[in-house]
Amino acid sequence: MGKKAGSGSTPAIAALTQLGIAFTAHSYTHDAAATDFGGEAAAALGVAEERVFKTLLADVDGTLAVGIVPVSGMLGLKALAAALGGKRAAMADPALAERRTGYVVGGISPLGQRSRLRTVLDASALAHGTVFVSGGRRGLSLELAPAELAAATGATIAEIGR
Repeated sequence: MGKKAGSGSTPAIAALTQLGIAFTAHSYTHDAAATDFGGEAAAALGVAEERVFKTLLADVDGTLAVGIVPVSGMLGLKALAAALGGKRAAMADPALAERRTGYVVGGISPLGQRSRLRTVLDASALAHGTVFVSGGRRGLSLELAPAELAAATGATIAEIGR
């Protein structure tokens, strides 16, 4: 996989480039009326939803954490808490998620966030040669190997999807 020249860099692209991790950037036209951002990305890219992963922020025992799960499913909050050695998890407020990551909802990337948060990647990612995550804005996905995604984010691998 090579880097594809796109319409401008994002912190996610900069982070992968700095780490020397191979990826492919895929741009598509975002429909402003869309609210299922992951489903929109899968359809626009012609990729199975099981290979497109969404980045969700949750409060685990008072600390923000990131869960990366397929857009075809949901984040299991109890499983996320357990994977991080916590007791309770709840979805983070979207405005807080935007402030802490530097991205807008629907374009939150697990890569290049303002501050490094504890991250868990759903184990189902390992079943695929490559997976897709947000590139840091709506209409941009990055394709990379799941092991490289885990390395770049410092993610723990666990079954957190449902």
